Amino acid sequence: MNIQPSALSDEELERYARHIVLPEIGGAGQQKLKRARVLVIGAGGLGAPLLAYLAAAGIGTIGIVDDDTVALSNLQRQVIHDTGAVGRPKVESAKAAIARINPHVAVETHPLRLDAANAGPLVARYDVVADGCDNFETRYAVADACERAGKPLVTAAIGRFDGTLTVLKPFETGPDGRPNPGYRDLFPEPPPPGMVPSCAQAGVMGALPGVMGTLQAMEVIKLIAGIGEPLVGRLLMYDSLAARFDAIRYGRADD
Repeated sequence: MNIQPSALSDEELERYARHIVLPEIGGAGQQKLKRARVLVIGAGGLGAPLLAYLAAAGIGTIGIVDDDTVALSNLQRQVIHDTGAVGRPKVESAKAAIARINPHVAVETHPLRLDAANAGPLVARYDVVADGCDNFETRYAVADACERAGKPLVTAAIGRFDGTLTVLKPFETGPDGRPNPGYRDLFPEPPPPGMVPSCAQAGVMGALPGVMGTLQAMEVIKLIAGIGEPLVGRLLMYDSLAARFDAIRYGRADD
């Protein structure tokens, strides 16, 4: 990912000191984080820890997409919001929280629901996209738009006690020279309506999206800084009741 360095102020050097002493990050890597533009889809369960850690890490510009308002029932897991935010748009509540965490981060709010018509122009404005939405229509629209625009996508989903996470870069080839898989290679089509219950119907363990959203933030940071091995072609699965992580490899459907 070609993100040019940007100078850090004395205050930022102190704020990010524990990053900068990491040889894998250093000053140059922290400058890449400052220059990066990351779009986060959803300011709910997954988006809350994801946004908090991206802001703390010094991502220069964070875009937030969400058309919902904060409800009291959200607060069991959506930790970027508080009781005083009930009734406020989630994008505005999240923006205020990010300002408290790190005033060096610019926030762009998009109080809308992404679909196949509007996803493309919005995705094109950012370097990396992280999807934490709660519906399949948006997931497919975001994945398709990222693939067309050549933007890396970090996507996660949660159930009642389990979660999954992967990184999608289908516009590039892997070490074997084959094209990387896309979202539709992993999930060719959405499940029938009503097959997957919502959080309101099935419930969700409050700490679970904290685990998965934080893992999403880690993958975003790795992509921007150019470190480690991102979860491209691998689906990470977390079973919270068994305290177990597993990973499976997947490829292009035509392979």
